[in-house]
Amino acid sequence: MTEQHSLITALRELQARAESELGAITDLQQLEEWRIRYLGTKGALTMALKDLGTIPKEDRPAAGQTANTAKRTLEAAYDRHLAELRQAALATGLSAEAIDITLPGRRPQLGYSHPVRETLQDIIRIFGSMGFSVAEGPEVEWDRFNFELLNIPEDHPARDTMDTFYVDVPGGIVLRTHTSPVQARVMLSQRPPVRVIAPGRCFRRDQEDASHLSYFWQCEGLAVDRDVTFSDLKGVLASFADQILGCKVRFRPHHFQFTEPSAEFDFSCLVCGGKGCRTCKYEGWLEISGAGMVHPQVLRNMDYDPAVYSGFAFGMGPERITMMRYGISDIRLLNANDMRFLRQFA
Repeated sequence: MTEQHSLITALRELQARAESELGAITDLQQLEEWRIRYLGTKGALTMALKDLGTIPKEDRPAAGQTANTAKRTLEAAYDRHLAELRQAALATGLSAEAIDITLPGRRPQLGYSHPVRETLQDIIRIFGSMGFSVAEGPEVEWDRFNFELLNIPEDHPARDTMDTFYVDVPGGIVLRTHTSPVQARVMLSQRPPVRVIAPGRCFRRDQEDASHLSYFWQCEGLAVDRDVTFSDLKGVLASFADQILGCKVRFRPHHFQFTEPSAEFDFSCLVCGGKGCRTCKYEGWLEISGAGMVHPQVLRNMDYDPAVYSGFAFGMGPERITMMRYGISDIRLLNANDMRFLRQFA
């Protein structure tokens, strides 16, 4: 047998063996192994084509034609089989993921506001009906706005009650301890009349317990104009207490560095109706926060003439009001992100 006939026979046997193996392949991984074994750069057919150079020149055309026919035939068979396996895999996947359109649809789960957010929105709505607009400011604040402009100079004892987180840079940067800096920014940017509330997060280095957090929400209010009196402050807070909780309010003398005169205000206990119980420590009242007339020095710091203008300021904690609304005994529950707890307020 000549070299030509020997090579042609080998090519035909190779083609027959490859086609036989191809017919038995049932997955894509086996098919890829078959392609590498016969059609790859070091595959059997590729190596056989290299042998064409070893036969006489006059015998190469016939052997080359046989080799090219075998290559085209196997490549076409490979493409067909690949398409068939892919189609079968797609059909299997679609069958496994089939949707029964006769089943009722699943209602998407809707989100809902956090109870503190709900309370804050109610606070904004109530004061908005009394003519207060909302003002916001940065949570990372200059010492000047957080303390000095509010009549709390450096090393003043009043700072001890509002110990916070500091950044040691010239001028001093703090995480704000209250939203009063927003009031300072508003007064520096506009002339009276001023009537704003400043809701936002605050930070203090407090030990966390059932009634304290190191970060919390606060909503402060400010009104400055001609002839603003303490009676106006009492009327605003009494109306707010009635609308937010349906309770009464009382004022107690106190001291704040940025107001004069100053007072703390309490809401009547909702649990006992003011008669006295464990919740209110048998006093009938629950402390909310502080208020007072804006200190004349604070007005001067804002370039307001205290002989012409007067004003009042107040603050409150939305978390504490939320606890009163829903009978929550531990403030930490509001920040724990426990869905079992939060779903109660959906």
